[in-house]
Amino acid sequence: MKRVVACMVATLLIAGCKTSPTGRTQYMMYSEQKMNELGVAGFEQIKNEQQIEADVKTNQYVKCIANALVDQLPNQYSKQNWEVVVFKDDSANAFALPGGKIGVHTGLLKVAKDQHQLAAVMGHEVGHVIAQHANERMTQNGLLQAGLQLSNTVMEMNNVQSRNTIMQGLGLGAQVGLTLPFGRSHESEADVIGLDLMAKAGFKPIGAVELWQNMEKLGGDRPMEFLSTHPSPDNRIEKLNSKIAKANSVYKAAQQKGLRPQCRI
Repeated sequence: MKRVVACMVATLLIAGCKTSPTGRTQYMMYSEQKMNELGVAGFEQIKNEQQIEADVKTNQYVKCIANALVDQLPNQYSKQNWEVVVFKDDSANAFALPGGKIGVHTGLLKVAKDQHQLAAVMGHEVGHVIAQHANERMTQNGLLQAGLQLSNTVMEMNNVQSRNTIMQGLGLGAQVGLTLPFGRSHESEADVIGLDLMAKAGFKPIGAVELWQNMEKLGGDRPMEFLSTHPSPDNRIEKLNSKIAKANSVYKAAQQKGLRPQCRI
């Protein structure tokens, strides 16, 4: 037990305390270099496993939006050589990875009807990267596993009956009480960062709301928000609407600077 406690204390000491772009306190164990290496390796694996869209106009369209967004990133990210790949996949999805990697599925282009709506999704995904959510999630998972191991060791040493049942309950409680809400906080934070980023780049903020209205129309079975890592579309739309006024001011300032993206297929 002493070894487990010592490991947990050491892990907490190693985990660095940082502040996210929205002012939220974060704890992260891994270096930015390490996360970049993981992101690059992961992206290469995805490229090897998924079919890549070869259509020139589609690629130019997506890269046009990506370039406009990247230009507005903090220096450490805007100076990166971002790689943008369009994958042939019917799912309405996109992602960004540490190390300057962006992937967009062709299925998303059927839901994001224009450059503003697509910029909302891509800005959201890049928001995950600049807020270092992957690092934070990996750190959280490590600490969570250490905590469960400690609980199991203590109960084992004290001959607690029904230890396996209790451990299963602790695992579910940790998922619902920590892991899932943690995921929702990341999604909400990425929405805010993405909305600001797209506005700075000269994309209309209302595109973010329109995008999630389109997503909502897709329907399909969704778990209740309490048991999901993502906020419900209704919740997302409501929060985005509460930020639109501020984002519109940022957008107007970008327009005055001459930032008027013209990205079209």
